[in-house]
Amino acid sequence: MKNIILAIVGLPGAGKTEIINYLRQTQKWPNIYFGQAVFDELAQRGMEVNEQNERQIREELRSKYGMAAMAIKNIPKIKELYSQSSVLVESLYSWEEYLEMKKEFGDNFYVLAIYASPVTRIKRLNSRPERPLTKEQVESRDFSQIANLHQAGPIARADFTIINEGAKEAAFQQAEKFISLIK
Repeated sequence: MKNIILAIVGLPGAGKTEIINYLRQTQKWPNIYFGQAVFDELAQRGMEVNEQNERQIREELRSKYGMAAMAIKNIPKIKELYSQSSVLVESLYSWEEYLEMKKEFGDNFYVLAIYASPVTRIKRLNSRPERPLTKEQVESRDFSQIANLHQAGPIARADFTIINEGAKEAAFQQAEKFISLIK
């Protein structure tokens, strides 16, 4: 199989992290977390990692590079890994990031969308042990990510969609099916 770049996309609580962890384990592919660009910038400036500083850096990066900032900042790392292996991309959100990745990697760039209904995602996010969210918080985050981060575009243009309404093993089987399709 040729090396690919595979971005996993979806709204909060859809199951992206579960699928990324599963593919990292089964495929042995490294992953790039787009948000790492913010943490790298914080470290470079000697700033403390906290919500206020993270937001400041995110906004500065997007002001400087546009909505494709996280892709632009991470492409050099992706290229380095891609020369040796397929690569998973975590937290690609914006349409502009999608376009930047497509421009850079062309037909070797794939998107796997993870979908779960709002009801399912609210239940998952409300019951998670770390940082549980209320229904109102989930809805607010959804609207913000769709309207402000333009997250719907990459989900709509995905090469394959996993419907993740049940057991995670069923989602893992769908992920395996997608990997076999692109091999």
